[in-house]
Amino acid sequence: MLVDEQVAMFLHVLAHDQKNRIIVERFKRSGETISRYFKVVLDVVCRLHKEFHKKPMPIPDDETDERWRWFKGCLGALYGAYMKVKVSTAKRKPYRTRKVCSRDLQFIYVLAGWECSAVDSRVLRDAISKPHCLKIPHESIVGTYYLCDAGYTNGGGFLTPYRGQRYHLNDWSQPPTNAKELYNMRHSSARNIIERCFGLIKSRWAILRDNAYHPIESMPRIIIACCLMHNFIRTTMMEDPLDQEIPTNHSQFGDEHDNIISTVETSQRWTDRRDLLANTMFTDWGSRCANN
Repeated sequence: MLVDEQVAMFLHVLAHDQKNRIIVERFKRSGETISRYFKVVLDVVCRLHKEFHKKPMPIPDDETDERWRWFKGCLGALYGAYMKVKVSTAKRKPYRTRKVCSRDLQFIYVLAGWECSAVDSRVLRDAISKPHCLKIPHESIVGTYYLCDAGYTNGGGFLTPYRGQRYHLNDWSQPPTNAKELYNMRHSSARNIIERCFGLIKSRWAILRDNAYHPIESMPRIIIACCLMHNFIRTTMMEDPLDQEIPTNHSQFGDEHDNIISTVETSQRWTDRRDLLANTMFTDWGSRCANN
């Protein structure tokens, strides 16, 4: 079978979430042939993770985009999402995926296959301890970080919102009343890119929208492949047509291991950093409101 046909069948399965018998009819191949080549292409795509994953780039000091200028040094946003899969009765729990994306809606890192019962901190510890881990440069060297939700610890490499304050974008029918609320509103606005990124891949790949027909052992690699191909599409197309379909407010570095955080702990330094950022935002916002 030509490579073009192998890839066409693979993409058809992911984009339309169709059963093997439908692909048999469409491509006039046996079910065994389709299954075999689907696995071949899936394996090849997953092996290209180093080429297709987005290299994280921190927000520069001279950033002018209002959504990002307050988060200098930010590498992107981290999020855990649930994916529906079919499992045996003995293991009937929905699984979820941990993903990190950049500001331009590309995936930096994907960890798939954890059960929904696993707490965020446990999944994150797994992500930063694997051989091909989520790499977080140490704060004392570069001061970069990811935006995370309140389920994480506000510590080196991870900047979270304040708990007990309004956060999600649909909560802001009234303007913020204090520094913590303003910080949360801007944190939510920036971190919303990861939820929009999930909206894009689910819109593109139907296999991620509902219970897939593939075995649970294959689904983590299928999810990873969908993310990698999403990155490839966004880097090779002048304009992604799905950008117009997913609203902006949609709600969902080096290899030196000595410079990588391997534990996630509370940090007073990062608590102070967040407080300073929140107070600076609020002072600036108050001055602008007074001038207007």
